[in-house]
Amino acid sequence: MAQKTVPDSTRRSERSRRAIYDAALALVSEVGYGKLTIEAIAARAGVGKQTIYRWWSSKGAVLLDAFLDLAEQASQAASENAGQAEIQTEIPNSGDLEADLKYVMRATVDEFNDPKYDAPYRALAAEGLLNPELGAEFVEKLLEPQLQLFVKRVEQARDAGQVVPDVDPRIALELWSSPLAQRWMMRSGPLTHAYVDTLVEYALYGIAPRPRAS
Repeated sequence: MAQKTVPDSTRRSERSRRAIYDAALALVSEVGYGKLTIEAIAARAGVGKQTIYRWWSSKGAVLLDAFLDLAEQASQAASENAGQAEIQTEIPNSGDLEADLKYVMRATVDEFNDPKYDAPYRALAAEGLLNPELGAEFVEKLLEPQLQLFVKRVEQARDAGQVVPDVDPRIALELWSSPLAQRWMMRSGPLTHAYVDTLVEYALYGIAPRPRAS
């Protein structure tokens, strides 16, 4: 008599979780966060809504975990490409702060312009303003790790004497990251490599005239 295979509940749960992630990300792009519901996610994923409520308390919590998983998958894929791995884990230190910041800011613009990231990112940023608990988790798990990469690179530049010795890295990074976030959130202008290159140049050199090299 053939031996029956015992169902693997762990594997089944992982398949369900993955289907829920995929459904949440697809639906927020298709219908927007306002029309996104647990019921719609469950229907798209082919699971009961109680399965979702067993793991998450709200649609925002589902979307946050789905987006974090998407970011992790992108990081893992990038690790297979030596040219992109440093973007995910550390800002490159070529000795040229301007070039390094432009390199990473251009990659950030490319990500913001990718519809796969844009819709869920916007939804989470907006929901985080209304839901302080979700907002804190969004900052802790997604934004802060990214900002710390800039902090470290500015600290390296400070130690190398490339910026003023009393620079505050957190304030410094806001000179180029905050205008980008503002333009992205408000859709007030195109997000281009030329735009972020200018942000970096203004942050590093200011807007006052610089003396010409003799």
